[in-house]
Amino acid sequence: MASSRQIPPSKMPGPDFASSLPSSFRTGSPIAQEIVARDIAECSEDGIVNDAFRDGSESDTESEDGPTLYRQPVGIAFGYRRPSLLPEPLEEPVLTKVEKKQSRNEERSLLRDNHILPPKHAVEAEPSRFTSMYNRLFSTKVRKTPGGDDVPQITVDASETSPLLPGGGTAGALPEEHLTEQWEAAVASGKIQTTWQREAKTLTVYSRSLIVTFVLQYSVNIASIFAVGHIGKIELGAVSLASMTANITCYAPFQGLATSLDTLCAQAYGSGHRHLVGLQFQRMTYFLCTLMIPVAMLWVFAEDILLKIIPEPLSAELAGLYMKIIIAGLPGFIFLESGKRFVQAQGLFHATTYVLLIAAPINVFLNWLLVWYLGWGFVGAPISIAITQNLMAVLLLLYVMFVDGSQCWGGFNSRALTNWGPMVRLALPGMIMVAAEWLAFEVLTLVASQFGTSYLAAQSILVTLTSTTFQIPFPLSIAASTRVANLIGAKLVPAAKTSAKVAFGGACLVGIFNMTLLSSLRYQLPLLFTKDEEVISIVAKIMPLCAFMQIFDGLAAMSHGLLRGIGRQHFGGYANLISYYLIALPISFATGLGLDWKLEGLWLGVTIGLLVVAAVEFWYICVSDWKQSAREAERRNAAG
Repeated sequence: MASSRQIPPSKMPGPDFASSLPSSFRTGSPIAQEIVARDIAECSEDGIVNDAFRDGSESDTESEDGPTLYRQPVGIAFGYRRPSLLPEPLEEPVLTKVEKKQSRNEERSLLRDNHILPPKHAVEAEPSRFTSMYNRLFSTKVRKTPGGDDVPQITVDASETSPLLPGGGTAGALPEEHLTEQWEAAVASGKIQTTWQREAKTLTVYSRSLIVTFVLQYSVNIASIFAVGHIGKIELGAVSLASMTANITCYAPFQGLATSLDTLCAQAYGSGHRHLVGLQFQRMTYFLCTLMIPVAMLWVFAEDILLKIIPEPLSAELAGLYMKIIIAGLPGFIFLESGKRFVQAQGLFHATTYVLLIAAPINVFLNWLLVWYLGWGFVGAPISIAITQNLMAVLLLLYVMFVDGSQCWGGFNSRALTNWGPMVRLALPGMIMVAAEWLAFEVLTLVASQFGTSYLAAQSILVTLTSTTFQIPFPLSIAASTRVANLIGAKLVPAAKTSAKVAFGGACLVGIFNMTLLSSLRYQLPLLFTKDEEVISIVAKIMPLCAFMQIFDGLAAMSHGLLRGIGRQHFGGYANLISYYLIALPISFATGLGLDWKLEGLWLGVTIGLLVVAAVEFWYICVSDWKQSAREAERRNAAG
């Protein structure tokens, strides 16, 4: 097929960027497949061999016989926004060897808990009272029903390596072909069940590292608010105003565009041509760097633009200064957004966490050093942000060079300057979805600036606090999405519903925890940001409403995560758009501006919007055909 394709300009010797770029925007056919197929064809015609096995090791994507329960999450962009609108993934990522091993271990564990395989450890003949109580509360094993049919355990022919005692040996003593046979038979007969203890344990394990990652990355942004807030309320409001403008004009669109690498890098990795992952990374990085030029020019004149919108001139002036300085951090931000997709496509999901474990404390130190110790004041905060963004990019580069991930780097390639058109068309939906959500929340900050400096500073504190608490339910929703997708993909629909019920309960508990935290510390938390009595009074007045909102915020995040798990995330996207733009924002404008309720009105609209979206999405989850989702997942797995 590749040889019958017409050779585009990018395949000619010495490609001309000026002529090849426009032609790439006329490319048709399925976008993602077209991009990867074209790159593979170019490699073949240039005599570049498949480099997936160049190191002589077994491919991570080589197919293996046996069950594959585990499916990694897709379309997840580890960021600091409030991500409810996530673009629907076009393709499932490729399973790595580590993930396949996790799949086998999970299947063995489920077979043991359902009494189909012998227990891993010998069972006590007469357990103590403490052991019995512990097992009743925390054991993940499915309880045998009195008088129920006993499930026949698998038997294996004895050999020299067979254990002498029942229950002896290791988890790997069972041959893979027997495990496959037993698993498929158990699933077909409906013998596989799960317990709330197992699902609670699994969701906790899945989400704990995600929570650490999200909190660390968000801390990079709130550190400057902590540092600047105690200078004055004008400075505090200016930081919020600058962050809002930067989010809308750059960070949200760039992060949305980079989500296309979730598909492209995964497909390139699955094609067996590892160096194509690096090519897609280069292509997106160059594209974003090109867009950085007009963004930087816009930020240079941000002060003049904000002066025409914001009634407080000093706030606009400081916000403009802030944005001029953080221009220096844009290259690092671009490299990090593209780079973390580069490593995630290889299954290296902890790389970003390791980077943040180093960069986040350094960022806190830089804010203290520049803002307070050296006495630079307000300008120290954006300088710290710019340094930290570039530092994270350097740390990720060092991780790839000296730890893992370099196997997918094939060197700099001039082809990265061609075929941008299909990539842009693939990236635009993600950009629109992300930017639409950022705009819905950040526009409230712009409205708050109309009420005066104190209200703008109070809005900055409220947004920071509610966004910080959001870093708990959202990672939990990702864990639930992953777990439900795992079970749906394994055709274990009843188990998936059990996991969804546990996730719903977990979201309620997290919401209650966040509500209790904000309401009980309504006067203490503002002191972390400012000493201004007027600002503290405004925050304390609005805090009960924001605390009540935590219930619906957590449930809305969880409902969208469960929709992703059953493959119905497109409904969640529409529900969120409608709730934000047709319900939340109109109510906020009507009550905040029309009735002059100010911040109370703004946050009332957001609370009602989250209530509506959570109710509608959970209703849709309840009436959806989960068995149909399982059949669709089976077709995707077979096609993949």
